[in-house]
Amino acid sequence: MARLAQTAGLTDVQQEILKTVRDFVDKEIIPVATELEHRDEYPQQIVDGLKELGLFGLMIPEEYGGLGESLLTYALCVEEIARGWMSVSGIINTHFIVAYMLKQHGTQEQKDHFLPRMAAGEVRGAFSMSEPGLGSDVSAITSKAVKDGDEYVLNGQKMWLTNGGTSTLVAVLVRSDEGHPEGTAPHKSMTTFLVEKEPGFGEVRPGLTIPGKIDKMGYKGVDTTELIMDGLRIPADRVLGGATGRGFYQMMDGVEVGRVNVAARGCGVAQRAFELGVSYAQQRHTFGKPIAQHQAIQFKLAEMATKVEAAHAMMVNAARKKDSGERNDLEAGMAKYLASEYCKEVVEDAFRIHGGYGFSKEYEIERLYREAPMLLIGEGTAEIQKMIIGRRLLEEYRFQG
Repeated sequence: MARLAQTAGLTDVQQEILKTVRDFVDKEIIPVATELEHRDEYPQQIVDGLKELGLFGLMIPEEYGGLGESLLTYALCVEEIARGWMSVSGIINTHFIVAYMLKQHGTQEQKDHFLPRMAAGEVRGAFSMSEPGLGSDVSAITSKAVKDGDEYVLNGQKMWLTNGGTSTLVAVLVRSDEGHPEGTAPHKSMTTFLVEKEPGFGEVRPGLTIPGKIDKMGYKGVDTTELIMDGLRIPADRVLGGATGRGFYQMMDGVEVGRVNVAARGCGVAQRAFELGVSYAQQRHTFGKPIAQHQAIQFKLAEMATKVEAAHAMMVNAARKKDSGERNDLEAGMAKYLASEYCKEVVEDAFRIHGGYGFSKEYEIERLYREAPMLLIGEGTAEIQKMIIGRRLLEEYRFQG
């Protein structure tokens, strides 16, 4: 076996796409990732290269200028990109979620207007659901939209927008009580708005402010921001799908495929950590021989490789389930939970193999050690995944008394 995490049953087209992405990662991302990450510099040259490869339109249908590929193809590409630098996969992911939501739930006018430019990478998407005080409790959203003639006026504060500054289109989830009587369940009185804006920071359109980048432990390069709406006026035709009250379901559909993406990122980072660990173990000598020949290190490498394989298999299964048209929240939750936890463990083991050098910024593993924790909370914490998994298992295995 030449390489971990191989995927059986791929078409010639899928294999060619993955080879192209893998070559791009090896030549254009890995050699510069650590330097750019340490400077917290946006990887514009890498992003331009991904545009040329058509990655921004990978899952957008061919009729809108995309490649029309499957979620599996997309997830495998994300795995390769995250292996090079996880931040780059984040730049792609939020764009992909917005494009997916438009494809699945948008009106025909919205699809015609946005998808061709998204496929070309001219319009870049961001996804806004969280707020400063709610975390995973989406029902507690306080940002609100009020109808005013042919427009809605939006007010509130959103948090943790990946691509908040560089994006030009943000899918924003807010409360909209119009047409929903008092006492309506919170998830039935939420609406997704398609908010167009200029890239950058400060007031990016009247009533909309992107304050600046949030300084993070890892996941640097990509901009993570707040979003403040103060009298933001949005035309009624920018309600996703054309009707209010559907936003929660639209967002959850997007998050479901997003969880497959996060699982793929975990797989990619874990693969890179294993590669670094197994390589260093054969170069570093102690007691007269490479440390790879010590049984303790071999045990560690065996555990790491097994975790990489298991996480990859679960991620592929979740993607294929979604591609088949079946419900996949159970599989996506399991894949995201397992891949992110295993990623953390594999990265830590590779860090331990590096010994003191793993603590040095000269070594790539130091960057991975700071990046892995983001996957434990992105697209829902481990505890949220367990809740989803537990509830679905009780549905599937309901006791017949």
